[in-house]
Amino acid sequence: MIARRSLMMFAGLFVLFTVIGWFLGAANISLLLVQSFAYALIALGLNIQWGYGGLFNFGIMGMLMLGGAAVTFISYPVNAQFWGSEGPLMLGKALMAFLAGFLLVWGARHADRIGIKGRWKSVVTVIAWIVAYIVYRSQIDPAAAYIETAGGGWVGGLGLHPVLGWLFGGVLAAGVAYVVGKICLGLRTDYLAIATIGISEIIRALLKNMDWLTRGTLTVSPIPWPTPIPQDLQAQGVSISESFIYARLGFLGLVILVLAVAFFLVQRAYGGPWGRMMRAIRDNHIAAASMGKNVTRRQLEIFVLGSVLMGIGGAMLVSFQQIYDPGAYQPINHTFLIWVMVIVGGAGNNWGAVFGALLIYITWMISDPVSQWLFNNISNWSTDMGWGAIPEIQSRASQMRVFVLGVVITIALRYAPRGLIPEVVRREA
Repeated sequence: MIARRSLMMFAGLFVLFTVIGWFLGAANISLLLVQSFAYALIALGLNIQWGYGGLFNFGIMGMLMLGGAAVTFISYPVNAQFWGSEGPLMLGKALMAFLAGFLLVWGARHADRIGIKGRWKSVVTVIAWIVAYIVYRSQIDPAAAYIETAGGGWVGGLGLHPVLGWLFGGVLAAGVAYVVGKICLGLRTDYLAIATIGISEIIRALLKNMDWLTRGTLTVSPIPWPTPIPQDLQAQGVSISESFIYARLGFLGLVILVLAVAFFLVQRAYGGPWGRMMRAIRDNHIAAASMGKNVTRRQLEIFVLGSVLMGIGGAMLVSFQQIYDPGAYQPINHTFLIWVMVIVGGAGNNWGAVFGALLIYITWMISDPVSQWLFNNISNWSTDMGWGAIPEIQSRASQMRVFVLGVVITIALRYAPRGLIPEVVRREA
């Protein structure tokens, strides 16, 4: 159940959104609401990893990019020029080369079964990696060059429903998170943070430079919506202004439905034996391991589960914005901002994560126009006083976002160090 304090917090947040909507209009506030609730799903995923398991994941941006790439591939219309060329065959050969390299490395890592042990096993493994890399690159490089020049420019999409793309985004993020977790979860918390940052940057570099797969900095647009877009409603006679409102409200309803389902499942799981075990591992993993719990396996479990929600949330944002641009992803917007949401809202509390996401995102978005309005008025006043105008108001207003966010973090950590809606652990007598 949600406490009285939490209800008052959400009531105040509702009033804040209402006031902002009154100033901005229904079309603009509905846009902010869709993005806010998508970020709430992402924050819920981080809350699973950090709030439940104490895992420092600073690779959120990579998971969001994977979700965006997934929904682009699944929902974007089919590129007939690519499928009518030699591109699919060449990619098939590259896939077979990858599988052959994978089997070669796997066999080298298990060479002790045929008597190759110690230093010789390490030598064989290194040679296997080199051979696998050469074999794979010998197939993928010609395929990529062909697709970008004579094979339609890129592979295109499959033309399926965007919701399938959201699900595939979660699955893709889960697969990558499993591999990352198997490699990194044995590291200490600070080293885990550094490792996930590096892996996130690797994912960004790959998706940004694989023009044959994602079009890279050329971007992909328009990404289809899972609900009717404003143009569809306008074709049915709805006015332009109302079409944007109704279309965004339809999209918002679907996002809230996904968030509600995820929230319900996570809340039920965390309130049961699984949640008690996760709290025990988070608070003292040595004691939990001494009681027979497989700490590494459980940490991998929550790392994957949290990444699923991040992948779905990243796919939602790309669908709503109708453009996939790997170059637009920045750590401050797609990693640091999510951490602020969970910290301010309350780590370990799902209501806190959702509240923090809604509050911080709306603060982040309105701080720019409010700062511009404030600077313009001060500039007019200083001009009237003969002191001159404030230069570069737009860039200064954009920088105020970071300043406002810093003030919010400072105040929250000073007066609510456990978050505005902190975790509540009920202990039975």
